[in-house]
Amino acid sequence: MGGVRVGVRLGRTAVAFGLLAGFAAHATAAADCPGHPNALGTSRTLVVDPREHPLIGTMQYRETLPLADHEVVLTFDDGPLPRNSNKILDILAAECVKATFFTIGEMARFSPEGVRKLLEAGHTIATHTQTHPLNMNRMPIERARQQIDDGIASTKAALGDDADAVAPFFRIPGLMRADNVEKYLGEQGIQVWSADFPADDWRHISSSRVYDLAISRLEAKGKGILLLHDIQARTVAALPRILETLKARGYRIVHVVPATAERPATPTEPQEWLLHPPPDAIAKWPQVPNFVFADLGGLPVPAWSEFEATEEVPMLRQASLSGISWPEPPEFAPENAAATLPTPAPSLFEVQGNLDVALRNAARGSHRAQPIASNTREASNRRLSRRGQRLAMVHTARLAHAAGDQDHSRAANASRQTTRRGPVKRLVQVRKRRV
Repeated sequence: MGGVRVGVRLGRTAVAFGLLAGFAAHATAAADCPGHPNALGTSRTLVVDPREHPLIGTMQYRETLPLADHEVVLTFDDGPLPRNSNKILDILAAECVKATFFTIGEMARFSPEGVRKLLEAGHTIATHTQTHPLNMNRMPIERARQQIDDGIASTKAALGDDADAVAPFFRIPGLMRADNVEKYLGEQGIQVWSADFPADDWRHISSSRVYDLAISRLEAKGKGILLLHDIQARTVAALPRILETLKARGYRIVHVVPATAERPATPTEPQEWLLHPPPDAIAKWPQVPNFVFADLGGLPVPAWSEFEATEEVPMLRQASLSGISWPEPPEFAPENAAATLPTPAPSLFEVQGNLDVALRNAARGSHRAQPIASNTREASNRRLSRRGQRLAMVHTARLAHAAGDQDHSRAANASRQTTRRGPVKRLVQVRKRRV
């Protein structure tokens, strides 16, 4: 019992320490947000090496960012569009939250000040092709490379002297992935980002629906990369409520930046890059060693003499080459082997009355019944045949009398049809009568 109590106290201490650590992280993040003491803030910065983990986001890939439980990474696509993107920046600034923006080259070219605002606010700037094509999974690799390269070049041009601030992060438009595209990006040292859950804010849905999808899917995963779009008005309307709910439910925002020579990657374990890594005890379980047997020889074959029967154990006789002969069963005479039953007398099988004569008469009667039944059917057929002939003659005469000479041929046809219906065996001739 003492060990159980100590374990409970340790468990409570660990939980309390974890809560205090969470409050401390939140307090530190809020302290870094002047004028907003109750801000959500950014809990930590995660530095990743794109070459070590080139594909992330469990919507499409095996790995995702190495996040702890209740950690969220905010990402925004398709900007900058000043009308809505500037509002998104203001909302994030009010909560001192850092995010990753995947810009489109043409949008950066038309609004370079929008890209510079991202840099000034301290967000991560990534790319999203030049014109946002939705067929990169079917596009020739030459066109795909041009879309990727032009999008990066346009975003760097918008930053001018700060072109190196563009992170080697890339998201394929519409998540229309393709092996050749991913291979090219990997060769360039660019990390491909999918997501862990979207909010479907690119669809024609309400802002409340965007909020519901973002929170419900995050709750189902427990952590991960959230995909949003900073060009959508519905996202502008939903974002304040999303951040408020994250703060109320104890979620923490993580800012992701690429590793450089001056900024090494955050140390992580391989299982941390899985959305739901196995427990440490299972992940670190040693593999079963491969045993090597020095001597593979067999045991000596026993001699036949070892199986010879003895008086104490009369089991098997000597085996032959064709198989083992089992011992024959012992011969013994039962105690009642000589007992016999009396033979029944013939009188037991006699039947009272002359039953055998009746059976023979019944058998002869069944044989005589067959020709009698046959004669009866023939007589009945003859009666029906004569009756059919009489009916046919009367019917034909009536037809001839009613139709006259001009209908004689039709009456004759009717007579032939009528005679076919019955068992009439001869033709009937009718005198023509004039009316």
